[in-house]
Amino acid sequence: MLEKTLETLEYNIILERLEALASCELAKERIRTLRPMTAPDEIRKALGETEDAVFFIIKRGMPPLAGIKDLRGALRRGATGAVLSLSELLSVSGLLRACRRMLQYNASAESDAENSVSAFISELSENRLLEEKINRCIVSEEEIADEASPELYAVRKQILSAQTAIKEKLNDLLHSSRYAKSIQDAVVTMRGDRYCIPVKTEFRGEINGIVHDTSASGQTLFIEPAFVVEANNRIRELKVREAEEIKRILSELSEEVGEKESVLLHNLEVISFLDFTFAKARLALDQKAVRPLLNESGKISLLSARHPLIPKERVVPITVFLSEREAMLITGPNTGGKTVALKTVGLLTLMMQSGLLIPAKEKSELSIYNGVYADIGDEQSISQSLSTFSAHMKNIVRILDCCGEHSLVLLDELGAGTDPTEGAALAMAILECLHQMGASVFATTHYSELKVFASTTPGFINASCEFDTETLRPTYRLLIGVPGKSNAFEISKKLGLDPQITERAKEFLTSEDLRFEDMLRGIEDSRKRIDTDREEAETLRRDSARLREEIAKEKEAFLKQKNELLAKAKEDARAVLSRARIASDKLLSELRRTASELEKGKNPASALREAETAAREFRNFCDETDDALGSAFRDNLTDSSPPENLREGETVRILSLNGKGTVLKAPSKDGTVYVQAGIMKLYVPLGDLRRETEPAARRASGNREKSGAAQMKALSIKTELDVRGMTVDEAIPVIERQIHDAILAKQSQFSIIHGKGTGALRAGIQGYLKTCKAVASYRLGSFGEGDTGVTIVTLK
Repeated sequence: MLEKTLETLEYNIILERLEALASCELAKERIRTLRPMTAPDEIRKALGETEDAVFFIIKRGMPPLAGIKDLRGALRRGATGAVLSLSELLSVSGLLRACRRMLQYNASAESDAENSVSAFISELSENRLLEEKINRCIVSEEEIADEASPELYAVRKQILSAQTAIKEKLNDLLHSSRYAKSIQDAVVTMRGDRYCIPVKTEFRGEINGIVHDTSASGQTLFIEPAFVVEANNRIRELKVREAEEIKRILSELSEEVGEKESVLLHNLEVISFLDFTFAKARLALDQKAVRPLLNESGKISLLSARHPLIPKERVVPITVFLSEREAMLITGPNTGGKTVALKTVGLLTLMMQSGLLIPAKEKSELSIYNGVYADIGDEQSISQSLSTFSAHMKNIVRILDCCGEHSLVLLDELGAGTDPTEGAALAMAILECLHQMGASVFATTHYSELKVFASTTPGFINASCEFDTETLRPTYRLLIGVPGKSNAFEISKKLGLDPQITERAKEFLTSEDLRFEDMLRGIEDSRKRIDTDREEAETLRRDSARLREEIAKEKEAFLKQKNELLAKAKEDARAVLSRARIASDKLLSELRRTASELEKGKNPASALREAETAAREFRNFCDETDDALGSAFRDNLTDSSPPENLREGETVRILSLNGKGTVLKAPSKDGTVYVQAGIMKLYVPLGDLRRETEPAARRASGNREKSGAAQMKALSIKTELDVRGMTVDEAIPVIERQIHDAILAKQSQFSIIHGKGTGALRAGIQGYLKTCKAVASYRLGSFGEGDTGVTIVTLK
C-alpha cells in the first residue's frame, strides 16, 4: 500500500479515533503502526477477534483495562538485579491488578470456547501475593508505607519521637522571656534537614549554636542551638537507617518482580493486545459497524455503507455493487457525492484489511486486495511547477507502475485539467489499461465520451450521483447502471439565466450530443417511474403483511375465547354435578332418618311431613339448577368485557364468586370496586365484574334470585359440625368458618357436636359463642338432639 493513498483516503484519521479509544501506551503504539494486511487468513483472524470483542462488550460491558503502563524496560532491569523505583513497582502492581480483573471479567458470564478474546484472556496469569505485597509496602510514587517492614516501622517511630523532643525544646526556647528580644519569629524551621530557630542578626551572640542559613535581607540568622545538635545528629543517623531499610525493601520487591519477568512480559503483551482489540470493538460499536463477507475475486457489494468520518446526522448511506474484473464510471454534477462514494469504497476496504468492522448493513461483501491506490483531489504545486493535470498524471503513472490483478484503483476526475477531447481519450486508454491488468476500478468524470465508452465497452458499468433539479440539491444517492447528466442547462434556468441563452447553448451541441442527453433524460424518467412503482409495491407488500398478521391475531384470539368458553362450560357442569350430588345425599339422609324414626315409633304424620319437606327442597334445588344452567349459558354468550362507567347502586355479577353484588363506590384509580355481596363488603378488581341485566320476565315476576355463591353454600353447608377430639383452640377457627359460611348461605341454625366428656370443650365453645356478634343465641341439645353433647346455635 502506498502511504500517499492512506493519507488521501484519511486512513490516519481512523487510526487517531481508534487510538483515542485505547487505554495503555502499548496498545496506542500498536495502533499507530497498524497498516492494512494482504494475507486473507490474517485479515479473517483480525476481523474475528474484533467481532468477538464486540460480543464480549455487549454481553459483559466494558473491560477493566485501566492502569497499564509500558513496563518492558523496568522488567528487564529487574531481571538483571537492578532496584526498581516506587513508580515502577506500582506499575507492576497495576498490571497484576488489571490481569486479575480481566480474569474476573472473563468469568463473569458463561464462557464461550469459540470466542478468541476469551482464549486470550485465559492466557493471563495473576499473582495476588505479589500484587498485595507491593500495595502494602508502597503508598504512592513518593512514599513507602510504615508497615512495609517491622524495622522500618521502628526506625520511623524513633525518628518521630526524636523530632517531637527537639521541637518541644526549641519551642520552650522560642517562648522563653529571656530570649524574646533575640527571636525574629516564634517558629521552628528546617535548614538542610536540621531543626533551627530564626534569630535577629544583632543578637547572634545571645544563642550558642551553629548558623546554617541567613535570610535574603540579612536581618535573620537560622541557628541550630548547641543543645539540639546531638539530637539532630541522632535523627540524621536514623534517617540513614530508614533509607537503608527502604532500599532493602525495594530490592526484595524488585527481586521478586525479576523472578517473574517472563510471566509479567507475557501478561503485558497479552493485555496490551486485548486493549487494542477492545479499542477496535468500541470503534465498531460507535459506528454501528458489522463484519463484512470476504472474497479474493474483486467482487464488491456494499449495502447502505456510510463514510465513517462524516457525522452520523449528515451521512447518506450508499449501496455499491461491482462484479469481478469490472470497472465503474461515476458521473454527475459537482458536489453530488462522487468523491465521497470513491472514498467510502476505498476507506472501508482499508479498514476491513486492517481488521476493523465497517459501517454498513449485514451481508455486505468486500474483496481483499494486494494494493489500494487512489488519485483524488487537486494536487497542483507552484513550487514544483506542477499543474492540476500534471499532478494527476504523475500519480496515475505511479499507480500504473504498482497495480496489478488484485488491486483497487480509485481515480477522481480522470482526464480533467486539459483539453476535453484529449483528456477523454487519455482517460479511456488508462481505464482500458487498468481493466486489462485485472484491477477493480472506480473513476469519476464529467465527460460524455466516457459515459458512452462505459455503456458500450464490456467490463465497464455506468453509475451516477442523483441530483434533484427542483431543489438544485444533490441527494447523494448512488445509482448503479445509470449514467449521470451534468444538468447544466436545468441548473442555469433555475438560477435565473435567460432561457434564450440556454436554448442558444443547446444549438451548439451536436445532434449526437442532443440524442444522448435525450436518452439520459428518458432513462432518468423511467428510473423514477420504476422507483415510484417499487415503493408502491413495497407499501402494498407491507400492508398485506400487516393484514395477514392482524388476521392471524384475530384468529388466535377467537380460538382462545372459544377454549375459554368451553372450559367455563365444563366448570359450570362440574359445579352442577357437585351440587346435585350434595342435594341427593341430603335427601337420602333425610329419608333414612325418617325411616329410622318410624321404626322407633315416631308419629307417622310428622315423619311424612319431614320427608315431604326434604322432597320439596330437592325439587326447588332442581328448578334453581335449571335456572343456573340457563343463566350460565346466556352469560357465556354475552359480551365478556368488564363494565364501563359503573355507578353506585348498580347490580353486578362477581365472576370469582359466581354471585351478585351491589356497587358501593365507583371504581378507584387502581381498578378496584367496593362491592357488597350478601353481608360481606369487599374490594373486587373491575375485570372480575360484569354488569347484571335480568330478563324482563324475571323482573316482572318479582322473584329474588339467589346468588351463585349462596346457592353453593346452601347446598354444601352441613347442619351439624363435629369438633369432637379437638382442643378449644383448634375448634374455634372451625366454628368461625362454619358461622361465616352459614351466614353467606343464609342458614339460620346449626348444631355443634362436642361430646360430653369433662365439659371443658363445651365450656370453651360456649364462651366463644357468648362473645360472637353473629350469634343470636345458643342452647344445649334436648332429648333426641344429643343432650349435653350438642350445642344448638342460632344466628342473627
